Amino acid sequence: MVKFVVRDLNIRFKSVPALKGVSLEVKAHEILSAIGPSNSGKTTFLRTLNQLNALNPHLTMTGSVLFEGQDILKIDVELLRRKVGMVFALPLPLPLSIFENVAYGIRMQEIKDKKKLTDSVEEALKEAHIWDEVKDRLSESAFKLSGGQQQRLCIARTLAVKPDVILFDEPCSGLDPISTARVEETMLKLKEKYTIVLVTNNVKQAARVGDRTAFFLGGELIELDNTHKIFTTPSDKRTNDYIIGKFG
Repeated sequence: MVKFVVRDLNIRFKSVPALKGVSLEVKAHEILSAIGPSNSGKTTFLRTLNQLNALNPHLTMTGSVLFEGQDILKIDVELLRRKVGMVFALPLPLPLSIFENVAYGIRMQEIKDKKKLTDSVEEALKEAHIWDEVKDRLSESAFKLSGGQQQRLCIARTLAVKPDVILFDEPCSGLDPISTARVEETMLKLKEKYTIVLVTNNVKQAARVGDRTAFFLGGELIELDNTHKIFTTPSDKRTNDYIIGKFG
């Protein structure tokens, strides 16, 4: 099953091209890693999938992006963003308790049954692999958690509203290796239920968790293939040069 179909996607901000003729598909229950140097277009691509780029008044977009066969421009934005959640580079917990951080999105859906709310928070925290670390301190401020725990809390907050797809934008950029490993372990478990698109500047991370990897350069999709092939026998010399660190 295919979650996203992107065809000839072109994006400009004012007169500056950000994406040039990008075409690809995102398959259900895969981790698609997007790599490339700064200003390569990978984050613009990611933010297009749930219409975050539309917040920029200088955006011009041509081409098409279909989510489950439907043009994303014809889907209610709030509904799209519930189905396609996003986890950002820096963890952004709300100034609330651990419990209320996860419950926030559930309450927005007007779920008021206390047991259902509590069960949903627990389920999301377990899926984000943080339940055992916080189950006895749910009333504490989220700001008391470590950076890695805050990031997994933000993952739980995203999971609580039951998305179909999770977009990760450099989710480990500010984390230590142990916290990074825990987030990666979480992603690998989550793909059993969800589809994941991961933007990362860490090529080793892409190699560790990606089922397929897309290499972006100068707004173009240079290559997309099985991750093992991308990292061992890429088709394009530019892909290999980036992976071995010749530029980027």
